[in-house]
Amino acid sequence: MEHVALELQELAGMHVGFGRTRETATPGIYQVVIEYLNEEAGRYAGRAAVRLCQSIVDRGRYPKAELEQDIQDLKDFWREASLGPSTEAIVKEAEKKGIPWMPLPARFLIQLGYGINQKRIQATMTNHTTILGVELACDKEATKRILAANGVPVPKGTVINFLDDLEEAIEYVGGYPIVIKPLDGNHGRGITIDIRSWEEAEAAYEAAREVSRSIIVERYYVGRDHRVLVVDGKVVAVAERVPANVVGNGRSTIAELVEETNQDPNRGDGHDNFLTKIELDRTSYQLLERQGYTLNSVLPKGTTCYLRATANLSTGGIAVDRTDEIHPENVWLAQRVVKIIGLDIAGLDVVTTDISRPLRENDGVVVEVNAAPGFRMHVAPSVGIPRNVAGAVMDMLYPNEQSSRIPILTVTGTNGKTTTTRLLAHIYKQTGKVVGYTTTDGTYIGDFLVESGDNTGPQSAHVILQDPTVEVAVLETARGGILRSGLGFEAANVGVVLNVTADHLGIGDIDTIEQLAHLKSVVAEAVYPDGYAVLNADDHRVSAMAEKTKANIAYFTMNPDSELVRKHIQKGGVAAVYENGYLSIVKGDWTHRIERAENIPLTMGGRAPFMIANALAASLAAFVQNVTIEQIRAGLRTFRASVSQTPGRMNLFNLGKYHALVDYAHNPASYEAVGAFVRNWTSGQRIGVVGGPGDRRDEDFVTLGKLAADIFDYIIVKEDDDTRGRARGSASDLITKGITQVKPNCRHESILDETQAINKALDMAPDGSLVVILPESVSRAIRLIRARGVVEETPQNSGGDSQNGVAPSSVLNTRL
Repeated sequence: MEHVALELQELAGMHVGFGRTRETATPGIYQVVIEYLNEEAGRYAGRAAVRLCQSIVDRGRYPKAELEQDIQDLKDFWREASLGPSTEAIVKEAEKKGIPWMPLPARFLIQLGYGINQKRIQATMTNHTTILGVELACDKEATKRILAANGVPVPKGTVINFLDDLEEAIEYVGGYPIVIKPLDGNHGRGITIDIRSWEEAEAAYEAAREVSRSIIVERYYVGRDHRVLVVDGKVVAVAERVPANVVGNGRSTIAELVEETNQDPNRGDGHDNFLTKIELDRTSYQLLERQGYTLNSVLPKGTTCYLRATANLSTGGIAVDRTDEIHPENVWLAQRVVKIIGLDIAGLDVVTTDISRPLRENDGVVVEVNAAPGFRMHVAPSVGIPRNVAGAVMDMLYPNEQSSRIPILTVTGTNGKTTTTRLLAHIYKQTGKVVGYTTTDGTYIGDFLVESGDNTGPQSAHVILQDPTVEVAVLETARGGILRSGLGFEAANVGVVLNVTADHLGIGDIDTIEQLAHLKSVVAEAVYPDGYAVLNADDHRVSAMAEKTKANIAYFTMNPDSELVRKHIQKGGVAAVYENGYLSIVKGDWTHRIERAENIPLTMGGRAPFMIANALAASLAAFVQNVTIEQIRAGLRTFRASVSQTPGRMNLFNLGKYHALVDYAHNPASYEAVGAFVRNWTSGQRIGVVGGPGDRRDEDFVTLGKLAADIFDYIIVKEDDDTRGRARGSASDLITKGITQVKPNCRHESILDETQAINKALDMAPDGSLVVILPESVSRAIRLIRARGVVEETPQNSGGDSQNGVAPSSVLNTRL
């Protein structure tokens, strides 16, 4: 039973590959392209496993036929969604060159690279492939006419639409033998060659009509079938294609030889493998009859019996590499033909008795020019040297080691992710580049919202990385997305980890802070070796992540006397430090002072320490990406804790006689961060409207109550509209319990409805007071405040001359 379950798991694993936390969400070679089939295969495997176990419980066995059917169904899922051999060859080459790739959700498109440096392929067509070239190549008769007009040897032929015209067409091309094929066809479908009688011609015509309304009648040229592959104007591979055949051994019938040939592990169905299994059809039986055989005939030893008229690999043929044998004149001719048609990648079908001699010397012809030619015969020939034709494609798409990537900066932590992400994106905008960024409130490109919502997972990252205008990606990365689907990208240039504190514990099998830190360390680990992990030196769980990453380390700290940072700087490292009221970058003997905290609006005049820490992290992440100090300063000075730039993050409103503050604090660390600012409010009473998400643990609510009692003079306890399965009122009772444990005489009341609680706090606010609202719905809270007639969203100091006679652009030669 164990081996059966493992086999089902392995087959399902061909389809499920996006949930790894320590690997990227970029699909590997054997993962599926279509996410729908990915999910369907997983569901099927789950149902099959249940059926298997139930059958063993009920009957003591699981019928072999049912197991075989389960395995076959899963293989069918894999076959439907897996990459074709040509696409797979290109993707493998991309991976070898370190070029990221991802499937796009339409028309089997594959994206290579990210953002503005992306390229796209569909099979072996690229974004360099012109529609005019493809259309011309697909019209075989038009291709022949334009090539003939340019002196290229092509078969004499004509196009007909009715059987009545067939006899005249045969006479026009010079009589038998002839070839009949569909005008619009591929993979050898509907083609019959070496036709020698009227009966054969009629049957061939009907076969071609099943594929195309218009039919090509051509003179049949004797010779061997060759495929010449041209990429970016150069011949990169040549293969002789040999039709499906078997070779006699003097004992076995032709049917037995076909069966034996199909047992070759290199043969599969369709394009599953290097070779395709031989399947017999109408033309196969005609060829057998012409050769004087039946399926029951025993071939003499060494005798070859051909089973297909055409040499396509998709019908069981084999390929022999002839790249080193092609004559220079034929190389010149092939390259000229492809330029005439106008394709970046093309496969020429050439019939000649000897490819090592010029076509004009042995009556050779160019039969067809194919857009999107298959690579299988070149990367895995049956005989000869495999050719790295995909390498030529990658050299065309990314010449001279042109970059395929854009800078990716990712931000995680328990608190401050959204603010830091938005600030970092704003700083990067000072460089003039188009920045795409994702946050808990939406996905943005430049100054515009692409999609609203909590967009901190890999799907939102893909929106940014797939956009052809984006030059820099700044991605907020939350625990939920990592757990569900990984990161959504191969690796980042900068990974920022702000902090790790108790939040969402008990959810998704994350029960301890240590487990949460282990999960978030993925962001630090998934950084290129020449990139930077930007870590909080003041959080021991975060600073410990330096041991897990191969990237360079950059620390930020609120403590100018940090021993960890001091040693790091002495070793030549870089850090961001809050020192003497300044946000500074320290490297070696130099301290680059960016700006005084009180001149940075986000820090609320320097009264919000956690915002200073966020600004340090963002400044450092930008600095290690070569954003200048002047650009960082400009970004810090023009970014505000406002509804427009940081909705729900320290939004302070002046209502004339009192102020209201809205912040989406919902865990102990964020309560303490807000409290650090509120305690500095000395002009009047401090009123708190507090609560928390219902899926937190009981002890978490008690802790929130304790913290609220230590921050506010009067507390209104409310609950979220969505209690997340918790009984209405239970969260409020637990918060109240925490309040009374710390301050039994603390003034407080419970108003479960959030709207009523906010209105009550605003109604009771005395002059000079501060009403702090920690809401479930930020937009609702802001709407209720504005309904009171907001005097203004309180601006903070927007910058100016630095104090103490030191200009903000100064660089001090000091030791940390």
